[in-house]
Amino acid sequence: MTIELRHLRAFLAIADEGNVTRAAARLHIGQPALSRTLRQLEDHLGARLVDRSTHHLELTAQGRTFRDKARAAVAAVDAALDPGGLRSWPLRLGHTWAALGDHTVPLLRRWDESRPDVPLELLRVDDPTAGLTQGKVDAALLRGAVTAPGLRTALLLEEERVVVMPADSPLAALPRVTLADLTARPIALNTVSGTTTLDLWPRAARPAPVIEVTNTDEWLMAIAAGRALGVTTSATPSNHAHPSLVYRPLADAPPVPVVLAWREGPVHPAVPDLLALAREILGGAADRDLRG
Repeated sequence: MTIELRHLRAFLAIADEGNVTRAAARLHIGQPALSRTLRQLEDHLGARLVDRSTHHLELTAQGRTFRDKARAAVAAVDAALDPGGLRSWPLRLGHTWAALGDHTVPLLRRWDESRPDVPLELLRVDDPTAGLTQGKVDAALLRGAVTAPGLRTALLLEEERVVVMPADSPLAALPRVTLADLTARPIALNTVSGTTTLDLWPRAARPAPVIEVTNTDEWLMAIAAGRALGVTTSATPSNHAHPSLVYRPLADAPPVPVVLAWREGPVHPAVPDLLALAREILGGAADRDLRG
């Protein structure tokens, strides 16, 4: 049978609600009809998307992979059918924090000068891919290793790591800090979009305890309150200045790559121009090209 947009919306409602009954109510259809729609989609894909063996419905591994693809597809259709999009087609650029650091404002200003016909919307999305796999953005500025399937990336630059600490921390008196200086102190880790994990330290010398947060605001607040220290990149100080915080270079940790990422397949036609402008502003070349 032909798979339609309603099949994707039905699956996403089930994935979001974790319950067929609630998903049916959300879609204003009967539960039997929703179950049939799900089976039709699974039969078409030749894969089980939902595990029905437990009391609480869960997605299978294939279901989790398909969820990201379905969200991106539905978002693309909704954007295409938005009447406002006929007047202009904005290029949505996602980031999780700091965007392009000190180069963010020059990028936005130069874009407005060179491409006034395409609004560039900078969106912060607290998600590992800054909303890229969900279809919320057309391209994203990401830091660290990009492991999500279905994405292509172009290296823009590498940023040095810095330590973030309360202004009254004893380490603030040091011109540079080492990983060993941090092992006896609590560390705040952004587990959703951060670039730092305990793997940064040798296994036998990892900090303890660890405070886990889910976004940059919570991370900064934990550090400003004196509950932990943090490790980030050199882009953060200018974007997240705070009178209670100081930043010091981290002497013995590898730099963090910053990439422009986009989804495989059809891409917003202005993404190549964005990549070219970012490279021009940064004054460096990436190791991969969007058109290659």
